[in-house]
Amino acid sequence: MKIPLIKPYLPKGTVEAVTAVLESGYLTEGPITSEFESKAAEYLNCKHTIAVTSCTTGLELALRALGIGAGDEVIVPDYTYPATASAVAIVGATPVIVDIDRNTMNICYDAVESAITENTKVIMPVSLFGNPLDYNRLNKIKLRCNLLIIEDAACSFGAEYNGEKIGNQADITVFSCHPRKFLTTGEGGIVATNNSDWAEWMNSYKHFGMNMSPAVRGDVSFEIIGTNYKLSNILAAVGLEQLKIVDELLTRRQELAGNYLKLLDEVNAELFGVKLPTIVKGSVHSYQTFCVFVDNRDEIMKAMRKKGIEAQIGTYSLHMHKAFEVYLDTQAKYTNSSYAFEHCLALPLYHEMTMEEQVYVIETLVGLL
Repeated sequence: MKIPLIKPYLPKGTVEAVTAVLESGYLTEGPITSEFESKAAEYLNCKHTIAVTSCTTGLELALRALGIGAGDEVIVPDYTYPATASAVAIVGATPVIVDIDRNTMNICYDAVESAITENTKVIMPVSLFGNPLDYNRLNKIKLRCNLLIIEDAACSFGAEYNGEKIGNQADITVFSCHPRKFLTTGEGGIVATNNSDWAEWMNSYKHFGMNMSPAVRGDVSFEIIGTNYKLSNILAAVGLEQLKIVDELLTRRQELAGNYLKLLDEVNAELFGVKLPTIVKGSVHSYQTFCVFVDNRDEIMKAMRKKGIEAQIGTYSLHMHKAFEVYLDTQAKYTNSSYAFEHCLALPLYHEMTMEEQVYVIETLVGLL
């Protein structure tokens, strides 16, 4: 078998939708992108969603909307894709990198509290792999210390916390539409907020600083310095077709994850040293990634790939990379992040994956332990 890590699922109407955009001649951001934003807001039950070129630019946009810059500190987890901390540095602020919780792989809240200083303005946690954050704990920190929260929810579209879609808990939430995500536009992102002032500012900034009020569209006015983070109609058309069946896509991922859990239980994988991350209490996981903890992860990953299974690491530990050396707490050991980096193994998960393929993945995994 040849089993990829991910295979984007494009509904039957995708080619027709993209072709219609190409034939219209309106290729840049326009009515299709606006519809994509509107449908995303409706699904999330959030007041405002803004389509952008990537989750990374979305994080930057969110930081700028909150006025974050030089002299400000933003707390981020060590175990995440570099984009989380990079966005903070790009706006001139200082990313304060802290350890994670070993069980959930989300940010460690005790570490967050210990890292807060008079310069801390924002906490930017990551709901890693679609596992929601504990906002019961986060909001207590936020209120007590008068901070704002930008959630890097790159992997968490469709996930829920306490019965509410992710996108409503943080001050600003940013999702990814990269091809590894089940809602993809090829490249792109979605910024969500219930704050109208921030939404208006971000919408202007991504349109070169233009005043977006309909009353002045005929007489263009540029109110702030901005840039171009617009998502084209072409890419939005791809995502819009998936939004039409987003519940079906999400349900399928959860079904596939359930299959893995059942198969691991049937072979008593725990006895072979396989451990599972903890799902946050009161949440619904979106399973952008299904992963396990194993010893000798790199050797197992290489062996699985030789057998046609594209297993992968989870993500990166920032403290291991030169780009972030200047931001590290020299006293910190980032023990839990190091554990996750060394032990987390991501297994293939895609919409059209068969039970036969899932059985082969688990049998191969256990056979290598």
